[in-house]
Amino acid sequence: MGVHEFACTLPFGELRGLRCGQPGGRRVLAMHGWLDNAASFLPLAGELHGLDLVMIDLPGHGHSAALPAGSEYTMIGAINNVLAVADALGWERFTLLGHSMGAGIASLVAAAVPARIEALVVIEALGGLGEQVENTATRLRESVEAAHALSGKPLRVFPNLEAPVRARMMANQLSEASARLLVERGVRAVPGGYSWGSDQRLTLPTAVRMTEAQIDVLVEAVECPTLVIFATPAQPYFPEPLRTRRAQLLRDGRLHVLAGTHHLHMEQPGEVAALIQAFLDTPRG
Repeated sequence: MGVHEFACTLPFGELRGLRCGQPGGRRVLAMHGWLDNAASFLPLAGELHGLDLVMIDLPGHGHSAALPAGSEYTMIGAINNVLAVADALGWERFTLLGHSMGAGIASLVAAAVPARIEALVVIEALGGLGEQVENTATRLRESVEAAHALSGKPLRVFPNLEAPVRARMMANQLSEASARLLVERGVRAVPGGYSWGSDQRLTLPTAVRMTEAQIDVLVEAVECPTLVIFATPAQPYFPEPLRTRRAQLLRDGRLHVLAGTHHLHMEQPGEVAALIQAFLDTPRG
């Protein structure tokens, strides 16, 4: 598997990522989870074949530029950036692959531009995270307060990569090999060692979230064949029966649940790739 750096220029700056696979293969655009990066898909990429796979660092992650000062990171706002990458690649129609936050973004893209999406594969998310209407003001206030507290906050500096690798292992139940993949692309060299490279604004609470009813409408609007892969046990922020109920809203959906952790595409790439390959290879009229 030959993997090389990918880059394109978008209005906010340079968006980078990794590209591998077969020229002329099925066009697949992959989006990682929150505070991860394109390296999240490297274990899975080694198990897939027949694809032209572009794994992007979402804005503010990995090697991609951050959004301008005053801009906010939202899943709705990510839709146009995803489409801009596809346009830069010259892809009119393509398949979307997403994990966690990237899966939420991918499902919204599929709902927004159904004519451009051939198929959708989502791992550990479907739609965005919802909020109860009565919590709207509280969430907005917490977001504004956190943004003010973040201003001028210094970044932690690590003398080597061992501490951030251990931190990712503990936070995400990752093996050392998987954590190291994410860390090596997720830090930057600074005087005295390394600091996290992701934009600090990504840690801020989302100011306004959609309601569950709004998310339901968007999931129902996804027209393409969709493969949903969930790990069990479920994550606390996307519990049962909510996640299964969402999957059942899809017009043409297939749901698989595998025992594993949130990053099962990294820890069990063979199992996950087998499901994806079978789904993508299924002939469709």
